[in-house]
Amino acid sequence: MKARSLVTTSVVVSAIVCAIQILSAAIDVKTSAEKTFDFKTVKTWGWATHDRGKVIMSRTQQDDAEAARARAEPIIMDAVKTEMSRRGLTAAASAPDLALMYYLLLSTNTSSQSLGDFLPATTMWGLPPFAPATQSMELMNKGSLVLDAVAGDKVVWRGLAEAKIQMDADDKKRETLLREAVRDLVRKFPSGK
Repeated sequence: MKARSLVTTSVVVSAIVCAIQILSAAIDVKTSAEKTFDFKTVKTWGWATHDRGKVIMSRTQQDDAEAARARAEPIIMDAVKTEMSRRGLTAAASAPDLALMYYLLLSTNTSSQSLGDFLPATTMWGLPPFAPATQSMELMNKGSLVLDAVAGDKVVWRGLAEAKIQMDADDKKRETLLREAVRDLVRKFPSGK
């Protein structure tokens, strides 16, 4: 009985680990930082005064960037506030060390492969020439969240989180994806400690 319980526990733990790896792999994060900027001096952050962020959509003619911004901006702002405080940075209403600005980019991408894509352009392989034909086609909705940290008039850090998104996802799933993207981005923010 004890062995059966141990096996069941092992299977459950393995499933949870696999699910976490799949979820974390769903968001691709890239960051870059200005090498000459001293992040140790950064204690406060705030939103850019001229514009907190921008939503850019290029999927259909009916895209409404302002409606998407109205839904996404409160989530992004709250998630950034939470994650920056976890990094030990304090939100400042005026004169912050860093001003943050976000860009939410929503687009539709395609990927295709044609017969012969991976063959050399020579008949020495013994294959007769043939007309290319599409063998694989993938159409996906993609979302990118860019977070910029500005000191003075210079971007000193930029984070980019990209993920495939489902257009029919409910609001809770969209919120979860946005919060995970912000969390993954801010985790890579250079520590001043």
